[in-house]
Amino acid sequence: MKSQLLLLLLLLAACSSQSAAQRSPGGAEGRAGGNSEAVVSAAPAPGFATGKPVPSPPAASPATAGIPTPAPPPPGPVTPAPKFQEYPVPKGEHPHDVAPTADGMVWYTAQVSGEVGRLDPGTGQAKQIKLGQGSAPHGIIVGPDRALWITDGGLNAIVRVDPATEEVRRFPLPAGQGRADLNTATFNKQGRLWFTGQNGIYGRLEPGSGKIDVFDAPRGRGPYGMTTTKDGGLYFASLAGSYVGRIDPDSSKATILEPATAKQGARRVWADSRGRVWVSEWDGGKLAVYDPANGAWQEFIIGPPDLKAMPYAVYVDERDDVWVSEWRSNELLRYEPSRGVFGSFPFPTERAEVRQLAGRFGEVWGAESGTDKLVVARFGQ
Repeated sequence: MKSQLLLLLLLLAACSSQSAAQRSPGGAEGRAGGNSEAVVSAAPAPGFATGKPVPSPPAASPATAGIPTPAPPPPGPVTPAPKFQEYPVPKGEHPHDVAPTADGMVWYTAQVSGEVGRLDPGTGQAKQIKLGQGSAPHGIIVGPDRALWITDGGLNAIVRVDPATEEVRRFPLPAGQGRADLNTATFNKQGRLWFTGQNGIYGRLEPGSGKIDVFDAPRGRGPYGMTTTKDGGLYFASLAGSYVGRIDPDSSKATILEPATAKQGARRVWADSRGRVWVSEWDGGKLAVYDPANGAWQEFIIGPPDLKAMPYAVYVDERDDVWVSEWRSNELLRYEPSRGVFGSFPFPTERAEVRQLAGRFGEVWGAESGTDKLVVARFGQ
């Protein structure tokens, strides 16, 4: 029991990479003015007169050199603020990732209790399924087979849960493979599951045969968030390595893509409908986007200079609006690329510590690991 508790504590510490002493409490009072919106300036020099996000200056690198900064579109009418609703889950679960499904349910990983949970938003009731002795699940996604696929750092395995029968099937990493600190998964267009491990690996699973291949990541430790673009491109963020990796699915080789800011701590990634990859830069306090079509990077500084923002999760909705969970101010941010506008919306509860975002039409869901709740932001019609 002591060794299992030590493992859980190590996994939770690895997920944060920042000590609690570095965090500032936030909530409804996290920023003056409550819900707010600001137009992003197109000026190349950063400015903080409004205390809102503005683009970062162009970096002197091949990724951005010579690329003009587009003029911002007219602001237009103010987009309505989302409406929050929270759902408590059992105390001590510390939910980490969420996966809303088409049937209206919301699944989540309970990292400390070693379970996967299913929340029914209609009733507010949550049901738990044990994943196995020593489990400490991190990521969860819905596969093309409509099953739940989980990256479990405690079991050092990929876990599949059938939502109808609740059958649990485990796919351990190959014998001899050290503890990977499994993190996030994504399916490619061929139906293979790719995954990351913070201890310096990425890999793939053939769901039919159960065969797993593991590869060493560039720069060792760090692989964290992962995403697939509309054309099948595979990308992952390296938190400790401070880069975005692009995986060739044929050779399985990863190529380093350098963001404009060094040591930015790229944490999570999500692709939009155009195939661009949005990145939350945890250590750099910025939101970034990479366009594979031209190799260009663009970054947006979050908040005033004294905020020292900590953007954790990123999610792109069906309108291609970009959502970010910001830990320092305890807010949900929304960036509208079509208008060049940011909005900031305080989470209902202080120290929510939302580690991941996902969604479905008109909804953005998050796991409040700090409060043992799930939260939804509903927007539009």
